[in-house]
Amino acid sequence: MEKPIGVFDSGLGGVSVLREAIRILPHEDFIYYGDNRNAPYGDRTEQEITKLTMHCAHALARCGAKAILIACNTATATCIEQIRSDLNIPVVSVEPAIKPACMQPGNGKILMMATQATTHLKRYLALQARMPNPARVINVPCPGLVERIERGIFAEDAFDDLLDQYLSAYHTMQIDGIVLGCTHYIFIRDAIKRYAAMHLHGTCTLFDGNAATVYQLKRVLEAQRLLNVGTASGNITFHTSGDPAQYAPLFELLLHRP
Repeated sequence: MEKPIGVFDSGLGGVSVLREAIRILPHEDFIYYGDNRNAPYGDRTEQEITKLTMHCAHALARCGAKAILIACNTATATCIEQIRSDLNIPVVSVEPAIKPACMQPGNGKILMMATQATTHLKRYLALQARMPNPARVINVPCPGLVERIERGIFAEDAFDDLLDQYLSAYHTMQIDGIVLGCTHYIFIRDAIKRYAAMHLHGTCTLFDGNAATVYQLKRVLEAQRLLNVGTASGNITFHTSGDPAQYAPLFELLLHRP
């Protein structure tokens, strides 16, 4: 089916998921909607997050999306069930990759970096509770990272102050993995790697759920006979609730950034 796939995020972080989707689903068209005017969601109440997310999801459905990919961990943890119940199209969502992080051998801790909201929401806490050793996972709220990324800051040394604020308490611990529990953080993985190499002990392997999410989307599309396997044009359309003159260039930069 040649209708587009809708991709939603509170801002530009979902572009990291969109990049995986373009790679894994090369024959699909995509509509991306970033709610940049209201980002970040992680500092908002559950009611606010739900209202904003539902508005954006319905907007993508009205644009003719055949399926929607929720590329925001905070939105997923807040209201994914309500989105699926409200819409009559498939909805697939990203979740923090704590399961693959916890599956790796070792006795060290797993740091789960995410927004303030994600680390406190029931859906995420239930996911953590299902891990073989939930206490191995340390949730690390990281307010401020999203705002800086949304301003187009990506340099490896541009986040040391915030990372030190959030991670300095773990300098003496053995850290087996770091979960990037917000899709924005993937754009500063080099900054996080750099900080970990300088200050943390252990392998500090980075994990994100982007590829796994897109493969799940592919399975859903195949199961419902919605997958394009032929000659779709691969068009990508960008929409934002913010100023297009500000965010469209950042979108293009992130979409094609190595």
